[in-house]
Amino acid sequence: MDLGDQREDTRLLAIIVHSAFYVLLAASLLRWLIRHSETRSTPLIVVLAVALAVLYGLSELRASHRFVWFAGLVLTWSVLVVLAPSFAWCAVPLVYTGLRILSERTAVTLVVVLTALVVASQVRIAGWLDPNLVLAPPAVAAVTTALFVGMRRQATRQAALIDDLVRTRQELADTERREGTLAERERLAMEIHDTLAQGLSSQRMLLQAADLVWDTDRGLARTHLRSAAEIAERDLTEARRFVHDLAPADLAAGGSLAAALTALADRESTDTLTVRCHIEGAPVPLPQRAEATLLRIAQGALANVREHARASTATLTLTSLDDQIVLDVADNGCGFDPGDVGDPAEHRGHGLPAIRARVRQLGGTCAIESAPGEGTVLSVSIPLAQVAPGDAR
Repeated sequence: MDLGDQREDTRLLAIIVHSAFYVLLAASLLRWLIRHSETRSTPLIVVLAVALAVLYGLSELRASHRFVWFAGLVLTWSVLVVLAPSFAWCAVPLVYTGLRILSERTAVTLVVVLTALVVASQVRIAGWLDPNLVLAPPAVAAVTTALFVGMRRQATRQAALIDDLVRTRQELADTERREGTLAERERLAMEIHDTLAQGLSSQRMLLQAADLVWDTDRGLARTHLRSAAEIAERDLTEARRFVHDLAPADLAAGGSLAAALTALADRESTDTLTVRCHIEGAPVPLPQRAEATLLRIAQGALANVREHARASTATLTLTSLDDQIVLDVADNGCGFDPGDVGDPAEHRGHGLPAIRARVRQLGGTCAIESAPGEGTVLSVSIPLAQVAPGDAR
């Protein structure tokens, strides 16, 4: 039940209680007039009944005046009951009002006093000590009070629980926001490593090569400079795209993953490193997120080959199987001991740890086969069940 429903129920209950009060007051006044119209106190009874009705109608007073108002209401009713016991049953709505606006202890005390006045007034009307009149009002008052107090305590507990839930939800939202921020930082770190850092490294080598031959072969130097400019332009496009969380440029242009890997191999091939690309198996439709991740993995792996392997050849192999897609990056470089890579958490966002993080995001596995002097094979396997086409963002 939402807050609007609770307010509607409270308003409906208030209307019922107020209506019951005026019905009981009118019935009591009518009974008095029928039986005691010639009594000398009748004008005073009528005045007190009207005053009681007017006072009860002021129930919407501000909280700062409600206790004074309620005290005047109870006092007027008490005087009326002493003079005319027929008005005793008007106590029921007064009990409800007292339980609603007073503290629990004060309200219980008020119920005891009002019940005693009701019993005394009914015994006066009966003219003898009727057990029903002595025991029934206290029993009814006790049950009513217990139910109301129990409901109020339950409402208080529910309100506290709702506050806890709201606070917990806010804390969860804050936690998710922090985790989202950290995830975005990790994404940017991997993107920078696999694109901008790789491009800057290539530009540095081309500029160094141009500087070495500037005095002896201006044509070759200009070729190196143009290549560096092309790489800078491509990296600028990549930077704009991953800032806006779009696909890599090769994929954004409408190309397939196979075509993007082939273009990557062509770009990474140099005079000292030949990169080949092989596509095996029937092409499997993949969501953009999976294709972008596999392309970034290939870029990161080739960056490691270029910077650390001292290899002359490298091969990208994309294999489509029935239940998984496999990307292998092999080189004939100097190799290394995979056990010496260290804790990925200590190198988060760079090299092999970044590749492993990307693979985990797709629910795949990453294996490295290498030994000093024997080259390296990086193999990434992604289950197709983890990258259904609807997984794209």
